[in-house]
Amino acid sequence: MFYDRYVQLCQQAGVKPSAVGVQAGVPKSAVSNWKKKWEEGLEVLPSAETLSKLSDYFGVTTDYLLGKTGPDVAAAPADGDVTLDDFTYAFLHESRQLTAHDKEVLLNMARFMRQKLQQEQELQQEQEREPDR
Repeated sequence: MFYDRYVQLCQQAGVKPSAVGVQAGVPKSAVSNWKKKWEEGLEVLPSAETLSKLSDYFGVTTDYLLGKTGPDVAAAPADGDVTLDDFTYAFLHESRQLTAHDKEVLLNMARFMRQKLQQEQELQQEQEREPDR
C-alpha cells in the first residue's frame, strides 16, 4: 500500500518518484528498492524517519502514506489554522518554486480572505439575532 500511495502522490505532484525521494532527502537507492519489492509483490515499509520526510514533502500524514487513512485526512500545519485539501495540495505544488517573500504574500492574502469571511459570518449572525424592524 505504501508504494502505491507514494507513486500516486508523485503523479499528482507531476514529479518522478526518484526525484521526489532526492528532494525529500531519501536516497535514490531506497526508492529503487521500494519499486523492486513492489514489483515482486512484497510490502514496502520505510523507516519512521523516511515516512516523516515524505509526509512533510507531500503534506499528508504518515498514516495516509501507509494506507491507514483515506485521502480526506491530511496533515494540518502546526498552528492549526489551515487544513490541507485538494485545492491547497494543488496550490502547494504550484507554489513550490516561489520565493519565500512571494509565499508570505500569498499566505497573507489567504489570512485576509479568511478574516473577511469571518467578519461576514459574524455580521450575518448579528443580523439574525436582531429583531425585525
